[in-house]
Amino acid sequence: MSANTSEITSYQRFLILQGAIILLIGFVIGFGFLFFLMGEISLWPIPGRIDYQMPGTYDAWRMAHMEAITNGIMLWVIAGLLPALSTLFTKIKWLVVIPTIIAWTIVLASAIDPLFDDARGLMMKEWSNIANTSAFLLFYPGVMLSFVLVIAVIVAIYKKKKEDLSLTG
Repeated sequence: MSANTSEITSYQRFLILQGAIILLIGFVIGFGFLFFLMGEISLWPIPGRIDYQMPGTYDAWRMAHMEAITNGIMLWVIAGLLPALSTLFTKIKWLVVIPTIIAWTIVLASAIDPLFDDARGLMMKEWSNIANTSAFLLFYPGVMLSFVLVIAVIVAIYKKKKEDLSLTG
């Protein structure tokens, strides 16, 4: 049984909301990035400035900002594709849950790096601190689920193509 229109619409709204929240987080992180680059906290035309160098590195801020923007847009794209994806899968709920988990885990992991020293989250080492360990443990399921999602879509497309060919041939 494939998903009905109201179910798809409900899932689309959920994905659009989650994407919008993540995009908003990306915009806020973008201000942190801006303040990092300027070496102060100030926004024209708001009067005043705080002479403060935000922690982190250029790469960490850029990654955190872009991960949020990319993952927010990814959720919007999946929301748009949901009607087509529902023709490939009988249960589409996991096509909503998995991308949402991917987006949140990767965005949260990326946001840790610019705020804490040695928190890249790329690997677990004996020197790993709590920030690095947290980032790593957030990245890991997000990255693994990304592979699962994309491979599942590829397999479903090939299965559907095979079914379509057997029906016409």
